Amino acid sequence: MYAIVETGGKQYQVEEGRYVDVELLGEEADSKVVFDKVVMIVNGKKSKVGQPYVANAKVEGTVLKLDRAKKIIVYKQRPKKGYRKKQGHRQGFARVMINKIRTTAAKKAEAAEASTEA
Repeated sequence: MYAIVETGGKQYQVEEGRYVDVELLGEEADSKVVFDKVVMIVNGKKSKVGQPYVANAKVEGTVLKLDRAKKIIVYKQRPKKGYRKKQGHRQGFARVMINKIRTTAAKKAEAAEASTEA
């Protein structure tokens, strides 16, 4: 089972038990985060596509760490003008471990299991 979520103006394919590097979220390390903009959910041969988002679907995760990517060099030059500018940039990211992909069907199944156990 996997889902496609939207965050930071980008879309990411996520699976339970795996991590994904996303744009900075404004959260601290070891904090819980919920992505509610779920574009698509695929479970085997079944899939749900949102218009624009899947209703009542959430992806829950935990922020593992906040870090910065490898440095890239930005170099600008104008020929015959003597203009040269060299600049570096490191983009920040948050590594998020995906814990649960929740839908309304999953919630109903969990409720049914809880009622049969009790």
